[in-house]
Amino acid sequence: MLDQFQRKIEYLRISVTDRCNLRCIYCMPVEGVQWMPHDSILSFEEILRLMRISTQLGFRRFRITGGEPLVRKGILDFLREGAIIPGVEDFMITTNGLLLPKMAFDLKAAGVQRVNISLDTMDSERFRAITRVGEVSSVIQGVFRSLEAGLDPVKINVVVVRGVNTDELPNFLKLAKQYPLHVRFIELMPIGISSKQRADFVPIQEMKELLGLKENILTQGILGGGPAEYVQPRGFKGSIGFISAMSRHFCDTCNRVRLTADGKLRPCLHSKNEVSLRDALRNGTSDEILRDLFAQAVWHKPAKHHMNDEALQGQRVMSQIGG
Repeated sequence: MLDQFQRKIEYLRISVTDRCNLRCIYCMPVEGVQWMPHDSILSFEEILRLMRISTQLGFRRFRITGGEPLVRKGILDFLREGAIIPGVEDFMITTNGLLLPKMAFDLKAAGVQRVNISLDTMDSERFRAITRVGEVSSVIQGVFRSLEAGLDPVKINVVVVRGVNTDELPNFLKLAKQYPLHVRFIELMPIGISSKQRADFVPIQEMKELLGLKENILTQGILGGGPAEYVQPRGFKGSIGFISAMSRHFCDTCNRVRLTADGKLRPCLHSKNEVSLRDALRNGTSDEILRDLFAQAVWHKPAKHHMNDEALQGQRVMSQIGG
């Protein structure tokens, strides 16, 4: 369906939980956040109903996120049902990768087509410093298990933070050269706890310079329906992607809205405006009215974000929005 700026909105990011088994420094404060009560979270049945309604409006791409989606009990059964909904053409999941070593093949069997794995460092000590908990070896093992399972493509999301992991960018470049992995470098966005880290922001152009990439030896390619700009140097089995949410935002081509774990439809990641679907779901509202609520949210999707001018602070951190 189209919004008021004639953008085709067909991509729904669904957060199935606000809980996470990591505590990343740019996502959560050191004390963590208070989890939403279980009865505030949409049930899988409610999410599946909203997915079916959204396909009637033209949504075709669905990404399951969190928090960490793989920690939610019953996630595989939900994925099996979601994957076979008529109209679902692209069914994906974003994860921190800790549980992939034992779940990658199950995800593929459940109908998940591809996976994005958040991995900001391959150094074990630095991983603990960034995430506060966890072992990077489990995530790296999960990356290769995903390749073995046939999840395709396997993408690695690297949030670049000045003074934290900028020196590791060449290591990720080598990873994409040696294996069919698609590494995406992402600009730090001032949302939640990271709103206080503007000085740590690294623009895409600086990342390219750190990588020593030469435009004349690159070929352009597009993988998936997101905002990344992909390049593939000669001889690479994988590719390098750049997501420039800040230095060169892509709002004029944005094709997505987000559904939070507590049932709020959020037309823009940076905006505080949300349309509540949970109460309507639980009050016996018809599919027709729910479609109207969806349509209203999409129509009022803003022309662009304002992260360059102001940080998004308030009650929600990134793990509660759904990334």
